[in-house]
Amino acid sequence: MKRLANLKRLGFFTRLLDEAPPAERYRFAAEQIVRAEKAGLDSAWIAQHHFHEREGGLPSPFTFLGYVAAQTSRIRLGTGIVTLPLESAVRVAEDAAVLDLLCDGRFELGVGTGGNPSAFAAFGLDGTQRNEIFARNLEVVRKALTGKLLDGGDTLYPQRPQLDKRIWQATFSVAGGARAGKAGDGLLLSRTQPRTKDAPNATLADIQNPIIDAYLAALPPGAEPRIMASRSVFVADDHREAMRLADLGLRRALPQFMKSGHLPPGETLEEMITAFDTHVGGPDEVIASLRTDATLERITDLVFQVHSVDAPHPYVLRSIELVAEKVAPALGWTRTAPEVALAG
Repeated sequence: MKRLANLKRLGFFTRLLDEAPPAERYRFAAEQIVRAEKAGLDSAWIAQHHFHEREGGLPSPFTFLGYVAAQTSRIRLGTGIVTLPLESAVRVAEDAAVLDLLCDGRFELGVGTGGNPSAFAAFGLDGTQRNEIFARNLEVVRKALTGKLLDGGDTLYPQRPQLDKRIWQATFSVAGGARAGKAGDGLLLSRTQPRTKDAPNATLADIQNPIIDAYLAALPPGAEPRIMASRSVFVADDHREAMRLADLGLRRALPQFMKSGHLPPGETLEEMITAFDTHVGGPDEVIASLRTDATLERITDLVFQVHSVDAPHPYVLRSIELVAEKVAPALGWTRTAPEVALAG
């Protein structure tokens, strides 16, 4: 694979995990998205997590994206994801509609079942019912956005039917891929997935290509595929510095990585980089590494995140620039936005 023939858009993603107090996390993330816009990226995505700051630092994605929307003018802003079972479906539709109006139609609504069992309990919900709650809430979101009557006879204000065509579903499973395809939604693929004991050496492509197959098979005739792959990418000017930061970050992230169901990696940094599905190094190294990921030959959108390297903020800003200037063009991405001078 030399270039990603289907790649149309490039994005930046953050779970807001900077080693900083909450207010600084939000400021850093906003600065990173502003830098992504200046670098010419097409989209920026943020994750929602409740309670556990080591997993994600943002419970209120719409509030944060409203703040970011006021500092940007072109880059598309997405949720990757809203944990839909833990939300009021009508409120999600309302917040999404208002945000999309405020940012001039730049919002992309990514949703998923997500959340850990303790989060469901805190919201008074049964985590074993997450798929059923998700399906029910997503139906309500669609009805509300498109102006259909809700229970009780009310309709949403403001209505935003355009957003029904900008819904993305995140999934780890073949069944989830088929569900997203059948709905005509976009497909969100994770940066990493746990391997099973039966296939400990499976590649990410081995796991995710069947999800893409199911998605494409279920997609309605004439519907345009939207397939986004998130990938862990950290690029530095200096190879040794990249590896030093990767060693610090991956070892720090290892307990949570194991808690999430991943098999134990080896002790060396190289083994950890492989286990975490991380692409790290100088620009040429990262380009070569990404070219080994066969999943990327089939995607329309590539979104990169620095997790779980989680380098200090200035390094994240530089990584964004290097991805836009050197890595992504080598993979086939074409900048469509006008270049803006990057501040130091």
